[in-house]
Amino acid sequence: MTTTLAFPVLLRLIDERSKAFRATVASAPSLDVQVPTCPEWTLSDLARHIGEGRRAWAAIVAAGPAPAKSVPEDAPAAPREREALPAWLAASTGELLDALREAGPDRGCWTWWGASQSPGNCGAVARHQLQQIAVHTYDAQVTVGTPEPLPDEVALDGVEEFLFTCVATTSAWPHKPTAFDFHAAEGRSWRLTVDGDGARTTRVPTPGTTPAATAAGGPNTAGVSVHGTASDLVLFLYDRIPAHSLRIEGDAGLFDLLREWEPEE
Repeated sequence: MTTTLAFPVLLRLIDERSKAFRATVASAPSLDVQVPTCPEWTLSDLARHIGEGRRAWAAIVAAGPAPAKSVPEDAPAAPREREALPAWLAASTGELLDALREAGPDRGCWTWWGASQSPGNCGAVARHQLQQIAVHTYDAQVTVGTPEPLPDEVALDGVEEFLFTCVATTSAWPHKPTAFDFHAAEGRSWRLTVDGDGARTTRVPTPGTTPAATAAGGPNTAGVSVHGTASDLVLFLYDRIPAHSLRIEGDAGLFDLLREWEPEE
């Protein structure tokens, strides 16, 4: 079992990133400006998405291992008055954090990630919620012209969390088996192996230390390797920055195949 951020640390970082999001939104001259990294949304839309999403996940966590997603019916709508928005956003984050604290990391709850490498429990929800607010805080910062890298501890956990939650599957890879290596400048590396058994990620030694580990039956060398800061790796995985922002070795076209792949449910 790989070491991930402790549950109290996840909750602290969700709170910190949420405060950064609110501060960025409050600094914007207008909430009607388009978000460059989410072009279908304005900054107002992004703020509403954050608030409504945290309240929905608070209800999901509180419901426990329900068979379907739970959505609060009486949740207050996002305020029309800009001055009231920060308090509504803060209350939304508070509801999520309270629900997670009450449940604890090991209690089961509904999740959308099914047969991934992330468990269906509240600890995994907190881990994913941290990445959601971190990346959307970056979206807000880009919008107002003050983009900042994701904090190191958030980003280092975020590379693995994305691969475990958003990529891992038991659906067969429809192309030639291969591997994707991700090397963070902060000294952590991961290998994503894709083949007839699906997609799975393991931690591997960083380049220049010991020979790279391989999954049983997987390729000895990666088809493509990407190098960058942990923040840049996360932002690349979430399609926030282009490939040329990182150093890529091998067949960069494999990333196109990975993004186009739609595994069966």
